[in-house]
Amino acid sequence: MGTLEDFESARPRLLAIAYRMLGAVSESEDAVQETYLRWARADRESIRVPAAWLTKVLTNICLNSLTSARARREEYIGQWLPEPVLDGDPVVGPLETAEQRESVSLAVLYLLEKLTPQERAVFVLKESFSHSHTEIAEILEISTANSQQLFSRAKRHLADAKRSAEVDRDAAERIIKEFLKAASSGDTETLVALLTSDAVVIGDGGGVVTAARKPVLGAERVAKLITGLFRPSQRQLEMIGGLPDLYFTYANGTPSLAITVGEKVVGVIAFSFEGGSVSAIHDAVNPGKLTAFERAWNSFDHGEPLHSFE
Repeated sequence: MGTLEDFESARPRLLAIAYRMLGAVSESEDAVQETYLRWARADRESIRVPAAWLTKVLTNICLNSLTSARARREEYIGQWLPEPVLDGDPVVGPLETAEQRESVSLAVLYLLEKLTPQERAVFVLKESFSHSHTEIAEILEISTANSQQLFSRAKRHLADAKRSAEVDRDAAERIIKEFLKAASSGDTETLVALLTSDAVVIGDGGGVVTAARKPVLGAERVAKLITGLFRPSQRQLEMIGGLPDLYFTYANGTPSLAITVGEKVVGVIAFSFEGGSVSAIHDAVNPGKLTAFERAWNSFDHGEPLHSFE
């Protein structure tokens, strides 16, 4: 008979699956809670493998949520990015391999929005949690061949995506420090040199905070946008509450900047790299998506900022 301990031992994994499926912390927590309620009501004497039963229930809850979320996101103002999550938060889940770190990055979660709910479920379960196609077929109640087809289709959709190269912490911090120095001084020539020629910025302000509503492509255009951000208007400063500090950190398994005003987190910028250059920047500044990050951020001492506005 399944016990509360069976559910609690599965909870971290369930939360990590839900976040990769939904890209939203509170929705992921709600999905896990709904899974628990169904577990509490179930005939647990008939459940032979609790972890498999819980994964199946959670996945189907997430599929239903994704279907309704698609309609809401069609009305979303500008680009939609998942909620950034500070490394160490349980919702991120395992980050032991390059594949696990990449699968939870803002860049990949953004691209997963282009998949159908079933493609996304198969991709997450196979790529991030190493389920076999036989297991996935059982979870989704489809054939093994269909699971394989969905996975291949998902991989094809993502094949042309800009995938970030692994960069060690010291190198990432050095590149980002040079990036900030060039941006703050208005040195667009150096900034362009730090970017790949096809670099892209994707920002999410949700219509609440100013952000580019379409991806900005090309090193010159990206450099122009970034240097402009380092000359905020008085109105923009009033909107965020003052002059911000920028801290180097890791969010969603990738090198990032946390932008803060006092204890308030006003943005998270995640960087992708290619050949030692910045290839993509995902800029999450919608205040409604920063609550979980801010809660985790203010729970520890994060040292001195990498850059402060003056």
